Amino acid sequence: MKEILFVVLDQYADWEAAYITSAINMLGQGNYDVKTISLTKDYVQSIGGFRIMPDYDIKSIPTDYEALILIGGMTWRNDEAKQVKALVEECYKKGKVLGGICDASAFLGTVGVLNNVNHTSNDLNDLKQWAGSAYTGETKYIAKQAVRDNNIITANGTAAMEFAKEVLLALNVASEEKIAEWYNFHKLGYYIAPMPKM
Repeated sequence: MKEILFVVLDQYADWEAAYITSAINMLGQGNYDVKTISLTKDYVQSIGGFRIMPDYDIKSIPTDYEALILIGGMTWRNDEAKQVKALVEECYKKGKVLGGICDASAFLGTVGVLNNVNHTSNDLNDLKQWAGSAYTGETKYIAKQAVRDNNIITANGTAAMEFAKEVLLALNVASEEKIAEWYNFHKLGYYIAPMPKM
């Protein structure tokens, strides 16, 4: 099974992870294994109050994985979050799928991995200010809900569904048609989404 690693820091945005992980498990036909990483193996609490015990801490991450997905939240700007930098750099060098949403997308800018790919985040000016000299990709910034450029996926904090769709497509979790059906159903609603003919 292919491991998909989700980085969740304390006060992570649980809704930004829920759509992706549930879709991977529903559409992936048992080919993918969702795992969580945090700075330690102590429980991590989401903004919504859910507590999880991470599968890995930052020092025990497997070398063989399919994707690294950084989930947004309230603590990406803390100094402790910088411990994730080496993991992001390694994932980027290996050409694996790498995603970040909300403040986690801006964190990718602080690592320098957005400089040569089309990308988005919550706000360009905030990204430039936070990332400083590590970020030189202003001309590649696109004011869009979610952007995928090869294996790099970024999204703003209101784009959990769009982010999920782009991650699913990058991972080839299912056919484009199946992913589009899943996305339309959850985005448009039960009574509006076009449903497949039985």
